[in-house]
Amino acid sequence: MINIRIQSTPNPRAQKYIVQESVKSSSKISYQEPDECQHVPLAHGLLQIPGVIQVHLFENVVTITQNGARNWQELDQLVEEIIDDLITDHDPDFVEHLNQSVTRDQDIPEHVRAIEDILDSTIRPSLQMDGGDVEVLDMSGDVVTVRYLGACGGCPSAFEGTLYAMQEAISDGLGKPVEVVAV
Repeated sequence: MINIRIQSTPNPRAQKYIVQESVKSSSKISYQEPDECQHVPLAHGLLQIPGVIQVHLFENVVTITQNGARNWQELDQLVEEIIDDLITDHDPDFVEHLNQSVTRDQDIPEHVRAIEDILDSTIRPSLQMDGGDVEVLDMSGDVVTVRYLGACGGCPSAFEGTLYAMQEAISDGLGKPVEVVAV
């Protein structure tokens, strides 16, 4: 049996599972539908659990977001069983075929890369510690569009304090005021 440490997150509908094995060697990815991740049996299996609405993989962390209909004690047991059953054959170096993978290897515009670098040094480490992350989608004029990943999706504090903190950090880093909008 693999050692899994469970941690709550600021989002009451998300739980973080820290595994002794790597689940995603580089980058991070979130899935919301089983059809999106048939090539990743671990994520696919976790999304088959009734009530699970998102699986986020990052380094050695699996973050599960549920719809609120299940109690965590019940879900924790099911998640642990699936991770234990599938982790041995899991390939943490899997290549993402969908366009939703967040990776530094893609051709990212310079202005978006600058924002990513600002978030890497300010906000992102805290989000990742809580089982989440943020993806910069675009910057048009002074409006930065982001998407929350993992535990941050649907978290009340993500759409209040964290959004404001990102706006401040990006404005300071770019030397001009920006508005941050989450989709």
